[in-house]
Amino acid sequence: MKNKKIYPWIVVALLWGVALLNYMDRQMLSTMKDSMQIDIVELQSATNFGRLMAIFLWIYGLMSPVAGMIGDRFNRKWLIVGSLFVWSSVTYLMGVAQTFEQIYWLRALMGVSEALYIPAGLSLIADYHSGRSRSLAVGLHMTGLYTGQAIGGFGATVAAAFSWQTTFHWFGIIGILYAFLLVVFLRDKKREVEMKIQPSAAQPKESLWQSLKKLTGSVAFWIILLYFAASSLPGWATKNWLPTLFSENLDLPMSEAGPISTFTIALSSFVGVLFGGSLSDRWVQKNLKGRVYTSAIGLGLTIPSLLLLGMGHHIVSVVGAGLLFGIGFGMFDANNMPILCQFVSSRRRATAYGVMNMTGVFAGAAITDLLGQWTDGGNLGMGFAMLSIVIAVVVCCQLIFLRPKTDNAD
Repeated sequence: MKNKKIYPWIVVALLWGVALLNYMDRQMLSTMKDSMQIDIVELQSATNFGRLMAIFLWIYGLMSPVAGMIGDRFNRKWLIVGSLFVWSSVTYLMGVAQTFEQIYWLRALMGVSEALYIPAGLSLIADYHSGRSRSLAVGLHMTGLYTGQAIGGFGATVAAAFSWQTTFHWFGIIGILYAFLLVVFLRDKKREVEMKIQPSAAQPKESLWQSLKKLTGSVAFWIILLYFAASSLPGWATKNWLPTLFSENLDLPMSEAGPISTFTIALSSFVGVLFGGSLSDRWVQKNLKGRVYTSAIGLGLTIPSLLLLGMGHHIVSVVGAGLLFGIGFGMFDANNMPILCQFVSSRRRATAYGVMNMTGVFAGAAITDLLGQWTDGGNLGMGFAMLSIVIAVVVCCQLIFLRPKTDNAD
């Protein structure tokens, strides 16, 4: 545990498990609609189901900047442990809920607790890993999110074999136990560094206002914010509505469409983050814009895939489009925090990512609600296809305006 070369990768491994639980607990609800609507009749409406998914995103988004500010100022270990414990407890309680209102407010509470993790987790990984391994480390962490998304896709399958209440119970218990494991093995690098620095040499902490002023005064940060928010539209659309799209376009029951759709995205995203992370770490050694180029290539791959997802009605074309989307989005995902590190100091990264997360999640909440209405109108596929236009515009902005001068801003 004390080996300086090994422990940064142990941190990635530990947080990989947290990332898995983070997405597993939120994702499985999207595939369990059919099982839950037997007991909770309000879920028979796609509009109500969209509201249930959207409340998580609105609360999650509002809390993200707050979570980032907390992550830059307090011990990230305890922030991560506490958030995992709370959202896992909420998952357990979801299995006890008996009304739509109870599910609704528990989903809102999950949004609060899960928001605290991502800014703290990613900034901790960025602090432990230099430029030579940063994208790969972030990419490996992202595979935990995709694995959790894939496992969450089996929620309907588990619920069909047992019950949706039992599914929530056991997934919640697993997270609670994992939180105690982190208490023993996870450390916050920031606190260790501060203890080694002499008080006279330590940099004074920025006030909240100073951090926000410096972030909003950066043109590059606004560009990053723009393309992150725009890319979140198809990102959240696939998380929340891809099982429904697969079910409708391929005429499959949700118990089959859920695992196929989530596993397709998770598997290909796993490949995408590993490839995109390795490529970016090598490319940036020769060209400081290498991370930007890698991210843009990834987003570019999602353009034709969104068209195929929306218009395809054959399993080969739809699954192929899902695989292409996952690879491209994985390449993009692996480089968000590393690109942010090129423009934002380590003292403001959690705050910056929290603001990014807020804008991305708000965009996701809006598209989740809109696609719910379009689903009731029979236009879900068209909604997916139209998102390709948005991505084409932001890729151009990304390539034109992002010009890093260093790989590690200070």
